[in-house]
Amino acid sequence: MNPEELIASGNLELYVCGALPEDEVLEVQKAIQDFPEVRHEVELIEQSLLHLAETVAPPVQAMSWTAILNAIRNDNNTEESKVRSINWPAITGWAAAILFMGGIMWMLKQTNDLNNSIQVTTTENTVLREEKSKAENQLAENNEVLEVLRSKDYQVYTLPGNQAVAPEAFAKVYLNKQENIAYIDTKGLPTPPRGKVYQVWSLKMEPLTPTSMGLISTENEMGEGIFKFVNFPDAEAFGITLEPEGGSEMPTMSQLYTLGVITI
Repeated sequence: MNPEELIASGNLELYVCGALPEDEVLEVQKAIQDFPEVRHEVELIEQSLLHLAETVAPPVQAMSWTAILNAIRNDNNTEESKVRSINWPAITGWAAAILFMGGIMWMLKQTNDLNNSIQVTTTENTVLREEKSKAENQLAENNEVLEVLRSKDYQVYTLPGNQAVAPEAFAKVYLNKQENIAYIDTKGLPTPPRGKVYQVWSLKMEPLTPTSMGLISTENEMGEGIFKFVNFPDAEAFGITLEPEGGSEMPTMSQLYTLGVITI
């Protein structure tokens, strides 16, 4: 075959892969020596195989394929290669082993990427569950507040602001005397300064006897600006004072913000 026919026959690809019969190997080797275009075509095929090996597993294949191809070239350039057969099964076995290792490395990388993806998804699901639980709790609290506002068992009282301290302030009390429960809406109170907190008092008028019902804090907040108080003494009036953080044993009368009498 002339060079063009040899290139088009596909024998060069089989030669590089070690799959060409021995008698045809000698023919290809002679053509490589005699025709530059055939030698150039073989080099292009070798480079394509090298690129394929590097794509599958770069750190191993590039080195190994280079060694293999150099061994092939060295054998092709010696007179001994003309009279004895090349150990193609060994070369093919090494090539298969390299490709196999490349496949293993690729599978390990895919497994690692999958595990990372599963971990991220698990974290996201945990956050979503927590947000869902928080939203459900908030919805339940809001529904409870709505039931209070609509219930006939609760009486509504307004605590007007102390003219000497906060004339614009006010608060609303939703009181269930039978169950001794009070909801207090504090949206009419100014935001307390740093280091201060509002404290709610149940008052007996004669003699004046204040009893703390508790602090207005996030612990008893049922909705935005609405706080729940339970288990306090029967009241004739409610008052709200501004106290240091942690509250006080007795109300600070100079910081009385709202006061309202509860009619019986």
